[in-house]
Amino acid sequence: MTALVTGGSRGIGEAIVRALHARGANVFATYLSGGERAAEIERELDERVAFARCDLADSAALPGLVEACLARFGSLEVLVNNAAIFAENRFDGDDYARWRAGWERTFAVNVFGAADLTWLALRVMRAQAPHGLARTRGRIINVASRAAHRGELTFADYGASKAALVNLTKSLARACARDGIAAFAVAPGFIETEMAASELDARRAEIEAEIPGGRVAGPAEVASIVAFLASGGADYATGTTLDVNGASYVR
Repeated sequence: MTALVTGGSRGIGEAIVRALHARGANVFATYLSGGERAAEIERELDERVAFARCDLADSAALPGLVEACLARFGSLEVLVNNAAIFAENRFDGDDYARWRAGWERTFAVNVFGAADLTWLALRVMRAQAPHGLARTRGRIINVASRAAHRGELTFADYGASKAALVNLTKSLARACARDGIAAFAVAPGFIETEMAASELDARRAEIEAEIPGGRVAGPAEVASIVAFLASGGADYATGTTLDVNGASYVR
């Protein structure tokens, strides 16, 4: 099995790369600014892991990314759309240009990058012979967020982008089941990552107080779920979003 993982050089993405590799998968992963860390991960693991630099907002670069994955490993059974950006973008700000730029960049990476890469991956997956427990040709796993469901006060663009990713997952599941392709979303709450560090540093006590278990989870706790979905053990649950937030937001 070969998996393409976006944003694989840090945080949840790095944990996903490690979890899939530990289960025997070839992993082709992307990074944007984490080149040194990507090289460290490659050296630490083995030839079954490879990284390539890619800006997911650059739609022209995405066909080459899929081609590079195929050239390295010869197949593509799993796509994990994990890469995302996040920045405060308040409703009560006074800079309209900044507001617009935040929404455009967030959607370019979090939504359009994931949707375009999915479209390209589907062409590969449909051409492959069925495999796995349910004779599936491919699996798309989208890393969404609790923010997709509850609404956010200071980063609505991020929450809206993740809501779009959840709906993309549902559409994929319904449209592509006949092709033998399953789709899932995983929606974490706060996780101990570099991306969440500023929020955790500023208000950790408040965040932990709204989690019944009283703690923030680590990236491996998300990665283990992604690895299970990639294994084929949940294919009949296609279209599902799995919440990973310590019951801080239960739907």
